[in-house]
Amino acid sequence: MFQKNIASDLKAGIVVFLVALPLCLGIAMACGVPLFSGIISGVVGGIVITSFSNSKYSVSGPAAGLTAIVITSIAQLGSFEAFLAAIVFAGILQILLGLIRAGQIGNFIPNAVIKGMLAGIGIILIIKQVPHFFGYDKDPEGDLSFVQADGENTFSELLNMINYITPGALIVGIISFALLVIGNMNFYKKSKALSFIPIPLLVVIIGILFTISFSGLEILKIGPTHLVNLPFINSVSDLTSNLTFPNFELIQTQKFWIIVFTIAIVASLETLLNIEAVDKINPEKTDTNSNRELIAQGLGNMTSGFVGGLPVTSVIVRSSANINAGAKSKWSTILHALFLLISVLLIPNVLTLIPNASLAAILIFTGYKLTTYKLFKGIWNLGLEQFIPFVITIIVMLFTDLLKGVGVGICLSTIYILRDNITASFDTNSNIIQGKRHYLIKLPRHVSFFNKGFLIRFFDSVESDSIVIIDGSTNNKINIDAKEVILDFIESANQKNIQVEIIKLKL
Repeated sequence: MFQKNIASDLKAGIVVFLVALPLCLGIAMACGVPLFSGIISGVVGGIVITSFSNSKYSVSGPAAGLTAIVITSIAQLGSFEAFLAAIVFAGILQILLGLIRAGQIGNFIPNAVIKGMLAGIGIILIIKQVPHFFGYDKDPEGDLSFVQADGENTFSELLNMINYITPGALIVGIISFALLVIGNMNFYKKSKALSFIPIPLLVVIIGILFTISFSGLEILKIGPTHLVNLPFINSVSDLTSNLTFPNFELIQTQKFWIIVFTIAIVASLETLLNIEAVDKINPEKTDTNSNRELIAQGLGNMTSGFVGGLPVTSVIVRSSANINAGAKSKWSTILHALFLLISVLLIPNVLTLIPNASLAAILIFTGYKLTTYKLFKGIWNLGLEQFIPFVITIIVMLFTDLLKGVGVGICLSTIYILRDNITASFDTNSNIIQGKRHYLIKLPRHVSFFNKGFLIRFFDSVESDSIVIIDGSTNNKINIDAKEVILDFIESANQKNIQVEIIKLKL
């Protein structure tokens, strides 16, 4: 199987590596931890988690959604080493959640919310990468939050970039994006000669060539602040000095365990959401075992914490890039992790010549794939009860974060579901028989408090001088609030000359 898919998986692995590299480094920078910690968590996510997960396409690594938690937790615990210890125990807790089958919670997330999450991430990714595309690199690559550490926000950053455009970076960005568009055209895809080299790799190579070419031209020069920033590891001693290990001294404190539970719950929720999203967009439409995924994530976080990495989750940006690049098996994810490690250890000098604008173009194109017009049109055609939760999920995500957006989306979807179930629970009819209006209402098996509003509206619509038949032949249980509505109607029916007939209903 490996030999059969090696070409496809190798290409996909390279593409995911190019997407993951700036995100791993950017998230580490945004968290204020050593840059190598981001690479470590990317490697652990790609190898350890992938080995134990049964998802073929999911890619795990450091998640932008955990950045605020990381920063706050390190401040509360006083050191990165103490935080690493919390990651280890969070991993153990995730394993326990998987063993008690807590992963089933992912099955209750509405499709409209999942699709809204995908579109929201795509839009955020595009907006966040536009400044890098223009050569304004003040905000780290991996920071996807609305409010930034420097006091700016997603929209003010777009305004600020107008005053800080780097001509050389902008030229690289435009050419890079043009190449990606061409690479997505049918003639390019169908040509074995042209598509031999993954187009994102070609984008990066050309970006490096432009960096070298522009170095002697002052107006077009792409300086170090606009290039990939990497830790240099030239020897074993450099490697060991970049590794950080956990400190378990705070294990007996309450604040330590609060952080452990916070990391475990938030990381698990993000993973379950992303796994659901990956299952929706993967070409085989296979279902991932969510309980096994939690166990795999737990093993990954334990490992990451022990060797100085950030907390890891399944991440949709890298996973969608993996799918779009044509991955066929888990090997694409494992290969991307190996590329991360090998490149940082062996060719850091080459990587530091990559313009951020080239990587921004790749990420913008990835974001576009997640939020196409076709997706919005498809959800619109399903009706407002699908479209409103979808759009609100996107809006809340844009101004807050992924979990808040999904939470609001689920609440809205639940309201629509309750409304539909309340209305659909009753079978009602109205006809004129022998010159007199007859109403029939069949009560469902269970009548709850939620049905009270429907009953009130139905009885209010009954005309005077009519007959109402209340059929309870299939009813087993009726809530006291709903029962009082029926009794009140029966009591007041005589005043409107309404005749009420009860069939097999105990009141």
